[in-house]
Amino acid sequence: MTRPAAIVTGGARGIGLACAEALADAGFDILVADLAERAPDGLAADITARGAKFAYIRCDIANLDGHAALVDAATNAFGRIDCLVNNAGVGAVVRGDLLELKPENFDRALNINLRGTVFLSQAVAKAMLAAPGDHPRSIITITSVSAEMASPERSDYCISKAGLSMWVKNLALRLAPENIGVFELRPGIIRTEMTAGVTAKYDALIDGGLVPAKRWGEASDIGAVVATLAAGKLGFSTGSIINVDGALSVPRL
Repeated sequence: MTRPAAIVTGGARGIGLACAEALADAGFDILVADLAERAPDGLAADITARGAKFAYIRCDIANLDGHAALVDAATNAFGRIDCLVNNAGVGAVVRGDLLELKPENFDRALNINLRGTVFLSQAVAKAMLAAPGDHPRSIITITSVSAEMASPERSDYCISKAGLSMWVKNLALRLAPENIGVFELRPGIIRTEMTAGVTAKYDALIDGGLVPAKRWGEASDIGAVVATLAAGKLGFSTGSIINVDGALSVPRL
């Protein structure tokens, strides 16, 4: 029996790595796309030890010219693409007064988080439609609670994620008749290298009640949801937003 195959962007560490591991555990072969020229030491062994085939490609998703090579790498390695996890992204270059936001910093956030992800999704969706089948297929996009919750000191990041959220809605409508599930995951405060520099700040906020679950989220919390969605178990929920945030985003008085 042919195994399903998944692409995970930004899959060499953090949330992306947790998604790749969870998908491998769920029976998927894995192609990781990341910025490094070659896969980090131990990554291939980690994925193959879970019973999966592994492939890697260097890809900057902001460079649209590289998207075709990414799609080709997956189809050449595995013969199919069943799942795309849009995880690659960047935070705000500078946190500060939005009235001082520089156009080049705004452009960096939008080019990677929004523009690159939109057009990679488009390329993968076309590849999926060119090879129809009755097996579960999905495009899962990692946004953020910041798609809805404003943070004026990093408005460029929030705008990029809010725009991506609207893209997911439109893509879900386009692909629903094709039986391709499209989902948005909104992580809250997740313990990764990206948040390492603000650990003390968020420790205090969590202790103060910001997160009702009273803990950090872990990358594995995201991976578990991704694997469930990719397995097709929630296919009729296509277009849904799934908050993975310990109830952080629930409005309260």
